[in-house]
Parts: sequence; structure tokens; C-alpha cells
Amino acid sequence: MSLQNASIKLTHFIIGGFDTVKRPVAVGVVMLITYLLAVFASLVNIIFIVSDKQLHKPMYLLICNLAVVDIFYTSSATPTMIGVLLAGVNTISYVECIIQMYVYQVGGTMEMFSLTIMAFDRLIAIICPLQYHSYLTITRTLVFTYILWTVACSFVLFTLVTATPLPHCNSRLRYTFCDYAAVMRTTCVNPEKYFNQTAIISFFVSFSTFTFICLSYCGILFFVKILSNNDKKKMGSTLVSHLICVSCLYCPQFVIVILTRFGVVLTLEERQGLLIGTILGPSLVNPFVYCLRTKEIKSKIFKIFRKVNSAG
Repeated sequence: MSLQNASIKLTHFIIGGFDTVKRPVAVGVVMLITYLLAVFASLVNIIFIVSDKQLHKPMYLLICNLAVVDIFYTSSATPTMIGVLLAGVNTISYVECIIQMYVYQVGGTMEMFSLTIMAFDRLIAIICPLQYHSYLTITRTLVFTYILWTVACSFVLFTLVTATPLPHCNSRLRYTFCDYAAVMRTTCVNPEKYFNQTAIISFFVSFSTFTFICLSYCGILFFVKILSNNDKKKMGSTLVSHLICVSCLYCPQFVIVILTRFGVVLTLEERQGLLIGTILGPSLVNPFVYCLRTKEIKSKIFKIFRKVNSAG
């Protein structure tokens, strides 16, 4: 029997990553709280930066862009998983699933691009402090950001081009939402060739961005010795903030994308846990890190609390 004859015409997928009979509701509650906190914290960052003209500087525009990416990324899949766990809605239409797969991939790519351009921003600020504002103007920062979004959206078209033409032999997704691996495993073809292709692309993007970030750190550490003690402390705080965000994003991705291609076998639960951590972890950590470790944003939050207390 040919693949075409064995295939089925899909209108919906069944999300089979969670046990719908004994679904872990407590996990859904935790995910819902985490998701709401992540979105709220990112919105606070965006509102503060957009509303305050004093924060209309390249570094803060990049923080604002990261907050937009965090909302975009975590909203690509988290509501679907929460719906399965708390409401038992374990079906998703074919079109919605394909869109979710694409948006999730774009969000993940933009997370890496955003942290990379933020590392570049700090590198220029250290190496060329006097020319920093002439090199990285607001207009150039916005153009760079637009280019990164365009490249990410174009890059991820590979998943759509390879996944959508293939016939499907079953409608049950193995994982917790519509990621590329879950969709490909419902097709009638051997997905290993496609997995290897996406692994090469993912490795290239992850390795190139991570390497650039590491080289930026090396350049910053090399030039930081010429700074005053006060500037060293300020720059050290900025680097720690960035390093926390980088670790939250790259560590789970390194295990899922790289190590699994080199023989590391993950159970279904382990893979799903890493996927959930990859989505929710950076989206929750990033806005709180930049809220609490960025002086201007932190001072605005304290002013609001003082006004609320005085009014009460």
C-alpha cells in the first residue's frame, strides 16, 4: 500500500503528550500562574520603557524587544498546554497546529537573536564608550531588530516547507503541543532525515549565536580592566543579568537539540519537561531579571509602590 493510500485527511490533531484521564491538574495550575507572571512582568517592562522617553535608548529598546519576544514565545504553546491540563481540551485544528509550530520556532529563534544583539550592544558600550551613541542610534537599533525578526521568520519557513506537503498516517501528537517533532511523527514518512536537517540548522543558529555571545563576553572582560571601579561594578551587574538569561535559554536547548543527536536518549517525560522549561523558563526569568537588576526600571517600580503606600 502506498503512503498516499495509507494517509488520512486531517482536520484536527489530538494532543497526546499528557494523560487526559489522569491529567496532572497541579502542573496545569503551576503553568498557568507561571505564564500569567511571565506575561505580566514582560508587559510591565514594555509599558515602562515605551511610556518613559528617558528610557528610549538602545539598551532599553532591546530589553523591550526581548519582552515582546518573551510574550510571543511563551504564548505560542503555553495556552494550549494549560487548556489540556485544566480544561481537558486535547484537540487542535490542523491549521492552528501548523501556525503554532511556526510561531513557536520563530519565538525560539528570536530569543537567541535578541540575547545576541544585547550582547553586541554591551560590547560596543565597553569597547567604544565615547562613540557608543553615534554607532548604536535608536534608528539603527530598530532597524537591526526588524532585520532579526525578518531573518527569524524566513529561517523557520523551512519547517513549513518540509512539514505541510507530507501525508499524515495518524492524528495523535506525541508531545504536549504542536512542535516540529510532534507534527513530523504523525506523517507517513521516516522523520529521521528531517530531524537531522533541522538539527543541523538548529545547531548552526544555536552555535553561532552562543559563540558570538561568548566572544562578546571575552571582549568585555578584556576591556573591562580599563574601567573605573564604579563602572566595573555596573558592567558586572549587567553581564550577570545577561548571563542568567543566556543560561536559562541555552542549557535546555543544548540537551534537546545537540545531545539527543549524539546518542543521549530522553524519556518522553524528560523531553516534555525540557520543552516546557525552555518555553516558560526564559519568559519568566528575563523580565524579572531586567526589572530587578536594571536601576532605572527598578526605581520606577519603587516609586509606584511608594505612591500606592502613601495613598493608602
